[in-house]
Amino acid sequence: MGFLRRRIVTAALTANAVRPVPGFRAGIPAFFAGWLTGELAPHVLALTAADTAAHLRHPSRLSGRERAGLGVAAVTAVGLAHLIRQARESQQVAEDALVEGLGVDYVEQLDAAPTPAELATPWRSLVYPFRVDRTGVRIARNVPYAPEHGSRGLLDVHFPAGEPVTGAPVLLQVHGGGWSIGEKDQQALPLMNRLAAKGWVCVSINYRLSPRSAFPDHIVDVKRAIAWIRENIADYGGDPSYLAITGGSAGGHLAALAALTPNDPVWQPGFEDADTSITVAAPHYGVYDMAGSTGLRSAILMRDRFLAPRIFQRRYTDDPEIFEAASPILRITPEAPDFLVVHGEIDTLVPVDQARAFVRELRRVSRRSVVYAELPGTQHAFDIFPSIRSAHVVRAVDRYLHWHWNTWRGARV
Repeated sequence: MGFLRRRIVTAALTANAVRPVPGFRAGIPAFFAGWLTGELAPHVLALTAADTAAHLRHPSRLSGRERAGLGVAAVTAVGLAHLIRQARESQQVAEDALVEGLGVDYVEQLDAAPTPAELATPWRSLVYPFRVDRTGVRIARNVPYAPEHGSRGLLDVHFPAGEPVTGAPVLLQVHGGGWSIGEKDQQALPLMNRLAAKGWVCVSINYRLSPRSAFPDHIVDVKRAIAWIRENIADYGGDPSYLAITGGSAGGHLAALAALTPNDPVWQPGFEDADTSITVAAPHYGVYDMAGSTGLRSAILMRDRFLAPRIFQRRYTDDPEIFEAASPILRITPEAPDFLVVHGEIDTLVPVDQARAFVRELRRVSRRSVVYAELPGTQHAFDIFPSIRSAHVVRAVDRYLHWHWNTWRGARV
């Protein structure tokens, strides 16, 4: 592929990352085309600069096509610089969301106020973005919580290395993947490793997937895992009375739904008496309207073209009640736990309108705190691996969860 074609491809990817192709059908290709470009914008910019520099060594030999490529490269660089600036803005957006939702004095409940270094972009650690830092963390892998489901009934426990901990706060991570794909060791690793290194016990789970399993099997498994945590997490140093839950996309849906349906016997077959309540929830880019109750066209299209045939395996018109029961936005009560909701402004898989509607309803009904961070220029699944944006968001979630843990402990005392 020649220089001009390489520059045109990069320019197209950059343009889609800045402003994704709209429409339901374009959502998936627009996501895949823009996701890595947006999160790896510094790396793409460096490669563009290196490729361009190689063609500027002998400017007198440049053909007309290569000169056109230089112009395209210049425009692309501007777009990539814009993406980097938006990613860095996530730090201030997340911090503003915490202040708005919790109050300017929320930092007084932290173990220590964040330093300038904590708030700065960690450029050095982003050079190798797919490297997983497990310093200070041990992992107990493939622990069965629902052994009858084979590998889908396993979980991993991330906990601090070194001296055993006791009474540590616990986080449950539910992976995404459209309720159809995904593994417990693929998502939210930056967050879990950061928290575990700071004394938390983090649990990541597999659960049954569609189309082999239909809803509500997915939420039943999440609640089964919660019951397992209540009974067993003390063996790993965790406090079974404090449980935070997080997840992205389908995992965000399941995390929010579990938080809003504590001890629901319909979804606890065989363990109806188990405590499946959640202390605090932090869903990322979740699906909150499975029934299309908001009237959003994107939610109705998702319901009829994807959720009904693949996940629920029944038509909405035949059984609207199960779609409504599965919709977190329709399960909000005044007793809902505290929520931190994070969503990308240009998410093409789950448009941000769902998160906005969910947060409005939470704030209208719930008696607890609701924090909402809407990240500018951000696609779906931005936190899968370390990037500028995910680094800032992980740190903000860290601050939020420590604020909540310390506040909860203080209130209990």
